[in-house]
Parts: sequence; structure tokens; C-alpha cells
Amino acid sequence: MPRKSHKNPNFGKRLLALRKAAGITQVQLASLIGSSQRAISYYENEAGYPPAPVLAAIAKALNVSTDELMGLSRPISKPKAQSPEILRLWKKFQLLLSLPEKDQRAIIRLINSLISAN
Repeated sequence: MPRKSHKNPNFGKRLLALRKAAGITQVQLASLIGSSQRAISYYENEAGYPPAPVLAAIAKALNVSTDELMGLSRPISKPKAQSPEILRLWKKFQLLLSLPEKDQRAIIRLINSLISAN
């Protein structure tokens, strides 16, 4: 069966790049959005677009806007890491953004208290 043609054939490549930039696997992304690894693979291989609710869930899990995910806006550039440690920390902070706002505030307070203690 031939693949469907899309107006934006780069969706799968963009999804793959954003997922890898977030430092998560297909299985982890699928778990975050309540889907399967097979579905993520399907979207990344440009076989189809996810439904709107799934698209929103993917964008939230990857901490990007749906516009960025669809290629309608430019991505926010990742900081240039001078060392692997900086890149590792940046990825961890990106994952924190998937937490509820209450937990995010608690982590920020903890970081601020640790910094002010030193």
C-alpha cells in the first residue's frame, strides 16, 4: 500500500529530531502520551500525522509548541554546551518542564535555597 502524501513531508523528521533533542526514546515518549512505541515510529517514518489530541500531547511531552512540532514556527535553539555535563543538565531541566507547575516551583525553590546556602 503506498504511503499517504502530505503537505509537510518533514513532520516525521522534525518529530524524530525533537524527541532526540529531549533525550528520550520512542518508548518513553509513547509512555508519556499514553500511546505505543509503534505509533511513535509510525509518525516518525512519515506514514501519517497524529490526531490533534495526540499532537498536543506529543508537543507537551517534548516541551515544544504544536506550531514548532508542525513546522509553523522556528524551534527555540538549545544552548551551546561547552561540556557533556552542561548538555546533560539542560536535558534534565527540559524534563522538569513536564512536571506539574506546583512541583516545578518546589524544585526551583530547592535550587534557590541550595545556591544561596553556598
